[in-house]
Amino acid sequence: MKLIMATIQPHKLPDVKKALFENQIYKMTVTNVLGCGQQKGYTETYRGVIHEINLLKKVRLEIAVNDEFVKPTIDAIISAARTGNIGDGKIFIMDLENCIRIRTKEEGSEAIG
Repeated sequence: MKLIMATIQPHKLPDVKKALFENQIYKMTVTNVLGCGQQKGYTETYRGVIHEINLLKKVRLEIAVNDEFVKPTIDAIISAARTGNIGDGKIFIMDLENCIRIRTKEEGSEAIG
């Protein structure tokens, strides 16, 4: 079992969800986050005052999958979120020790579904 965390551009979320659904990956948690990387932000001028914006809006997806779904999940995210520009995002893959479904008390790969 793996936990896949992907940080992507907010406007790419519908494309990524569609690509995941096409690969039969339906369960995910989506969170709005702020962050910066190589983009380093930008500056805006409002009423003559310069504002430095260095934390940019991003979306984080957290997807717990069984081992056979790791590659299809990663491929779907990359194919849908990639523009080739700085700021496309990152994907982190972590081992998932256990998963428990609260409703049925199932554990492990059965709980992920």
